[in-house]
Amino acid sequence: MMIGLGHLKTPLMLCLIMASKNLHKRRTPPVSDEEAIRRYAVIEKAIRRLEPYPADEMESAIGMYTLGFHYGWKVMHIIHTKQTIAKYEKYLGIKIRDEFPEFGLDAERSVAYRIIKSVSSFWRLLSGDLKSPVTDDKRIL
Repeated sequence: MMIGLGHLKTPLMLCLIMASKNLHKRRTPPVSDEEAIRRYAVIEKAIRRLEPYPADEMESAIGMYTLGFHYGWKVMHIIHTKQTIAKYEKYLGIKIRDEFPEFGLDAERSVAYRIIKSVSSFWRLLSGDLKSPVTDDKRIL
């Protein structure tokens, strides 16, 4: 029996159903059917672009797009460089500040969020004027 998203039988719907079982308690609420379809359309449009792109970079851009709704655009700016953000925005045809919340409901689960909250100015941190209090490997962000 198919649940959610009405009668649509898409890979996205199946992923949403599978992802809803046995996970960390949900903070970010499920999106409406229309919003899920809109987000999927952004990904489809990016993949089907006429101009070629490196598949590994597109895969990473889609990952950023997926996590951005949970963590927010400020966390994405800490995780990725300005150049990477610009490249991913170009691939996806979006601006992350327009697409994602400043902080998503799952943001506090990330180390990047703790870094942002520990400094006096987010923009000075991004520009390099402030040093991050966390010197660990960036892969933990």
